[in-house]
Amino acid sequence: MFSARATLRTAGQLRPVRAVSASNASFRLPLDRRRYISAYGYTQAKALVYSNYGEPKDVLSLHAHSISPPHHSQVNVRLLAAPLNPADVNQIQGVYPSKPTFTTTLGTSTPSAIGGNEAAFEVLSTGSGVKSLTKGDWVIMKRTGMGTWRTHAQFDEAALIKIEDRSNLTPLQVGTVGVNPVTAYRMLRDFCAWDWISKPGEEWAIQNGANSGVGRAVIQLAREWGIKTLNVIRERDTPAETEALKNDLLALGATVVVTEAQLLSSKTFREIVHEATRQGKEPIRLALNCVGGPSATAMLKVLAPESRMVTYGAMAKQPLTLPSGLLIFKNLALNGFWVSKWSDKNPAQKTETVNDILRLTRAGRFKDIPVQEVKWGWETEAATLATEVQGTLSGRRSGKSVFVYEGD
Repeated sequence: MFSARATLRTAGQLRPVRAVSASNASFRLPLDRRRYISAYGYTQAKALVYSNYGEPKDVLSLHAHSISPPHHSQVNVRLLAAPLNPADVNQIQGVYPSKPTFTTTLGTSTPSAIGGNEAAFEVLSTGSGVKSLTKGDWVIMKRTGMGTWRTHAQFDEAALIKIEDRSNLTPLQVGTVGVNPVTAYRMLRDFCAWDWISKPGEEWAIQNGANSGVGRAVIQLAREWGIKTLNVIRERDTPAETEALKNDLLALGATVVVTEAQLLSSKTFREIVHEATRQGKEPIRLALNCVGGPSATAMLKVLAPESRMVTYGAMAKQPLTLPSGLLIFKNLALNGFWVSKWSDKNPAQKTETVNDILRLTRAGRFKDIPVQEVKWGWETEAATLATEVQGTLSGRRSGKSVFVYEGD
């Protein structure tokens, strides 16, 4: 296991970033809060890597390495916050369509990939050719597949999005903006031509998985844009917990919240929809599906003619079943959305989207999701981090797990 002490013995002439005289030794930072830099300016870093596909608890390990001073367009950064998304776990398992790049760039004994696709970093230093970034700036990834689960990194300036105004923002808010909120924003904006003029506040979107990160973002953005939302959640362990969750989403701006059981009870759900939409006078024009199976079919049945369903997940691991009549007589359209592919093809538009979401966040009109902070210090063991990653798919957690680096 790599340790700060081992670094002192093997990397040569390493010293703490903050020099402390012997007489003031008692005021030194705790060991796990210190970062080491060599006399030649090399930063010591750790990355959570894997060299084979498999379960995170079995294949993830910490790799210690050195990062050179930045040259020309290079930027050296340290981690602030990096979320653990289900897609990250699927990528490690080898079942995600986007495959990581396995290399020995970091000096691993076998070609390895770094986990994570989303994070907020702080700029530590920049190369002579860097124009848009300076020390202390906060940045996020412009594209996916960069590997974000690491204490420090070196990126090219062109790969980063600068957070232009970080006032009233936290690292957690910035670190979690690039996937779920962007997914919600683009699906609401790009797949329905809302009638903002003649029918403001009279059109609906319906979604399952409403308590997810995307679902919560959909609720808040729709509220801002005058779109009513019908939101489907899974029942909790007790009726009281289910009711508490409903109230939580209503407080965010949800118009109506129902359970999966209500959705799948045809008569009950028809009555709910009929009453909510003023006997059908207000059309449900967009369905957002992350579950699949009967849940998706039930949502399709209440869509207005010429409407659309967008699928961005498949939590139930069941196929979509579409009655032919809905296609023939209602001319419904079905699309998929994958934010990773969209971000890679539209980096400039991603920057605009992130900035708009953070503008709402700074104004207090967009709340970040509940999170569970996973503290990552210099001495944190790989097993501790891997266990948190493994638990990402367990479901019904109290919040999204986020690595928060506590070192320099």
